[in-house]
Amino acid sequence: MAKFSVEGAQLAVELSDEGGHPVVQLHGLTSSRARDRVLNMDLGRGLSGTRLLRYDARGHGQSTGRTNAEDYEWKNLADDLLALLHEYFPNEKVYGVGQSMGCATLLYAAIKEPERFCGLTLLLPPTAWESRKAKSQAYLRNADLLEAEGWDAFIQADIDAPVPPATVGNPVTVPDNSLALLPTIFRGAAASDLPQLADLARVTIPTHILAWTEDPSHPVTTAQALLYALPQAKLQVASTREEVNAWPQILMDDVTKHGALHSSEPVH
Repeated sequence: MAKFSVEGAQLAVELSDEGGHPVVQLHGLTSSRARDRVLNMDLGRGLSGTRLLRYDARGHGQSTGRTNAEDYEWKNLADDLLALLHEYFPNEKVYGVGQSMGCATLLYAAIKEPERFCGLTLLLPPTAWESRKAKSQAYLRNADLLEAEGWDAFIQADIDAPVPPATVGNPVTVPDNSLALLPTIFRGAAASDLPQLADLARVTIPTHILAWTEDPSHPVTTAQALLYALPQAKLQVASTREEVNAWPQILMDDVTKHGALHSSEPVH
């Protein structure tokens, strides 16, 4: 594992270099590289023959951060991502895969530097636009609860939350963040949203959206809205664990297809 410096943080970075096309993988809010593996969400485990860059977002996992909520707004996390890509994959088109917060980070990065990506896989798009308002309030309540009553009260409040059918049988995990930073991270998430539809319409990168059913934090309605907003998008929706288990192969097929198409194209 390496450390990469960005303003206000040291990012924990891991490069699995097996040659082939460059890929970057992003996790979701309160997760990390390690937690994604436990939760069966490390799709990169099937990406043999690629140069796979994984990292913990600032304030998550083994990455550091500061108590500045603006740092954790998704549009700003895109700057961390682009800095990493310029360092590890200069002048190359990269395939990006990310879930929830990572999905949002990729979209903001693609809007800022569309020439940087040859394809995207967006996992579990989060609440957005109208549905974002209630979720933002929930994040603010989480932040207040953590500061007022601590970790145990926060975990207990979430313990009976329903789980999507596709995740039944997953181990119980807790956020991979420190108590010192998690309230700030929640406030950054509360101030965040997916890009506006007009901006998404300019993202002409081939995009595969993977969603699952019965998850209020990642509603299929968001995935459907992205399908119509993004000019080159397609959508698959899973309702069972078996269907989710097929996602690594779906990703590998997309990386192979779109990486090969752009393998000799430099980024200007």
